[in-house]
Amino acid sequence: MRCLIFIFTLAIVNVSNAADMAASYQESLDQYMHESKSSSSPFSEEDIAVMKKAAMMLSKSMPDPGLKTGDHAPDFNLKNAFGKKVNLQAELKKGPVVLVFYRGAWCPFCNMHLHALKKSLPQFKKLGAQLIAVTPQTPDKSAGQIKKDKFPFEVLSDLNSQVMKDYRLYFELPDDLIAVYKKHKIDIEAFNGKGRAVLPVPGTFVINQQGIVIAKQAETDYKKRMEPADIIKALQKI
Repeated sequence: MRCLIFIFTLAIVNVSNAADMAASYQESLDQYMHESKSSSSPFSEEDIAVMKKAAMMLSKSMPDPGLKTGDHAPDFNLKNAFGKKVNLQAELKKGPVVLVFYRGAWCPFCNMHLHALKKSLPQFKKLGAQLIAVTPQTPDKSAGQIKKDKFPFEVLSDLNSQVMKDYRLYFELPDDLIAVYKKHKIDIEAFNGKGRAVLPVPGTFVINQQGIVIAKQAETDYKKRMEPADIIKALQKI
């Protein structure tokens, strides 16, 4: 009996410590920003002014982006990087879903977040959850990213932007920002497809098996992302 109590107690401790052991996005971000400061910026003052203006306009037009906690997560059918259709409701029958919207393989902040989430997958799985990522980029771009970074989770392409719209994250890039990106060899349409200079506000939604958003993070400041530790804490409450 004492042995059973000890094992049960140890299991509780292991689960409670899962958030503490999760990978940290913020640590990766801090290191990236520190390294960026030590080298000269490739962006001119004019470029930076354009980016700041675009960021301000976006924050004004979308002051509180994304679904809210307690909202029902809209269902969707999207193809993954290899042509397989993935349905949210079908996936929720297996367990909770951590749904992450990211801008594309070209975005260093998205990549840092995805790698932090990848490292935390064992903790997610122990809590019965899986990770699904959604991006506006084409499946071939996602396939290349999966091969390069060895992502073991689904990466789905929202090619008509409907899911981004349903989750209240969709926006279109202004022309002057598109020009700045292209000048620095970031061609959004080359990733998303012709005529699709569109992105999601980066967002993370923890969805329970009833399809309800129990935790979320979405901010127009693309450097801010939901920490794996916070995702784990939300999953532990299910």
